[in-house]
Amino acid sequence: MVRIGVIGDYSSEVKAHIAIPQALQLVANDLEVTVDIEWIPTPQLESNVTEQLKSFDGLWAAPATPYVSMDGALAGIRYAREHQVPFLGTCGGYQHMLIEFARHVIGLTDAEHAESSPDASTLIVTPLSCSMNEQTHQFVLVPASRIARIYNATEIQEQYGICNYGLNPAFRPLFAQHGLHISATDLNGEARIAELEDHPFYIGTLFQPERSAFQSIVHPLIRELVRTASVSA
Repeated sequence: MVRIGVIGDYSSEVKAHIAIPQALQLVANDLEVTVDIEWIPTPQLESNVTEQLKSFDGLWAAPATPYVSMDGALAGIRYAREHQVPFLGTCGGYQHMLIEFARHVIGLTDAEHAESSPDASTLIVTPLSCSMNEQTHQFVLVPASRIARIYNATEIQEQYGICNYGLNPAFRPLFAQHGLHISATDLNGEARIAELEDHPFYIGTLFQPERSAFQSIVHPLIRELVRTASVSA
């Protein structure tokens, strides 16, 4: 059995929250493994993080932000990074993956999200030049990156939910210097996927690969998350 913890504040009105269990079940069927899914509300992670997360083989930071507890979400993401737990962050999960890394690896302790703290001095996540609303876009993958190997492609198409924020491009070189690399961009060169070197699986996407479940598609990125998590299960 592979245990996947989904960090997020579940709502039946959020399409991504409906899609995530479906996407994981499609992968489970394809890999012929049993996947146990548990939602972890963000306030729950404000304390005793290790005790709560140590039994999971993989973690997924889900869309729908601001989270009820940003501190809880960041604590869960940090646990996955520091303990080498396979991790996927999609949409808001990706955005908070960037903030966690900025605060605890780069040393920008005041790193913030423009949605929740628009007047902060260090905004890592800022408004996109063009907001996305239920759109499918094309992305270019960095050759030889892990994401390119997973997709076995250099260009892909993926779908957004409602997305208004992404990586502040001014900080992109600083992330790369510390090992978190942008491995895919949109056709305008803006960051859309990030991956961490020297980690079994630590990837964030601004789009929502889980939406592939609505077409009963086994998504390669989600498949690789579960496959990697199954190694330690």
